[in-house]
Amino acid sequence: MKRLLNLILLTALLLGLPLAGVIFAGHSALDYLQFPPRTRTVEHAPFSWPVFVGLALFILAAVLPFVVRILKSRNTSPIQRAVRPFPWWGWAGLLFGAAAWLLAWTRFDWFSPLQRHTFILPWIAYIITVNALTFRRTGRCLLTHSTNCFLHLFPLSAAFWWFFEYLNRFVQNWYYTACDDLSGMQYFFAATLPFATVLPAVLSTEECLATCPRMTAGLENFLPVRIKRPRLAAGITFTVSAAGLFLIGWFPDQLFPLLWVAPLLLMISFQTLENQKNGGAASFRGLENSDGKVPNLGKPYRRRLACPPLFGGPENGDWRRVFRLCLAALLCGFFWEMWNMYSLSKWIYTVPYVNRFHVFEMPVLGYSGYLPFGLECAVIAQWLSFCQKNNDRRGAKTRRGHT
Repeated sequence: MKRLLNLILLTALLLGLPLAGVIFAGHSALDYLQFPPRTRTVEHAPFSWPVFVGLALFILAAVLPFVVRILKSRNTSPIQRAVRPFPWWGWAGLLFGAAAWLLAWTRFDWFSPLQRHTFILPWIAYIITVNALTFRRTGRCLLTHSTNCFLHLFPLSAAFWWFFEYLNRFVQNWYYTACDDLSGMQYFFAATLPFATVLPAVLSTEECLATCPRMTAGLENFLPVRIKRPRLAAGITFTVSAAGLFLIGWFPDQLFPLLWVAPLLLMISFQTLENQKNGGAASFRGLENSDGKVPNLGKPYRRRLACPPLFGGPENGDWRRVFRLCLAALLCGFFWEMWNMYSLSKWIYTVPYVNRFHVFEMPVLGYSGYLPFGLECAVIAQWLSFCQKNNDRRGAKTRRGHT
């Protein structure tokens, strides 16, 4: 119950802070709650070379050390061989994906009633194919060996992306075409179907990347992050990220990057504060295995934590999973933008200051938003996994009590 209340409180903060900010600024809340969101009220700033160059340098400074570390690493471990042939359902996914791509980018008269809904089709094929690749390399994957969690990701993903659609109301960095004639209910169902594929796609891709250890070579022992006063750091991060969400509707041109960064910082700092309050342990520092997983530490220690720590390894310098999650979201982002290019119901970007040098419809610097987005996908999936494990343990205890 306490974890549920914490989740409700965190959700209320994420949803309420931007709306409270625009109301406090004297704007009408109805402008941001219109559904479907057809009104575009934000006048964006034009392209700016100083902002573009400054933001590009900041992104390079954050990413290049990891890329250089990987390129310089002398990983002599043997390449992992496939443990079994590519499964039949993977081949079916590839064939279905080719047909789905054709239907999405063409305009056949006989298919016109369903043309709006084609964006979900290549993503279903992508998810199946990526899981098949993982299955070929390891003999297991989310689809076959974590089926219950995998299926729960779809409705959770729809709610997850609707949150970012809500945040976009306050900065209006993208809008959808060919949707003006849809009612509110039609728009909801047409959008929810593709939204449901986001988490399964990103997490399946990350699992597939994990089968290629050379892609993260050298990151298992790189730049340890040790915070001496985690409660103070979490408190400051929480305050700054909450203030950013509160002000994002006031200054949409200046604070639009916070759409991707602030929710992640708010969730991490909130969890850290909760874990500190429940026993002073902000994380399992020094206890992670080489793969970032935490060993069984016994009930007394785990009871002190509101939720297991996020990502695990950076405190000991293990950045492999963080890098894989960022890369997974970036790879999915490439396919999202590519398949969006000639879809009927597509989105158009209106990003201030940097809306130039497009790769498909996305300005090139916009792809950096996928990096923190991959981490946010992992945060949401971890909450789901943690809740399911607790439910399974409670169910097992109940069954033992009955017997």
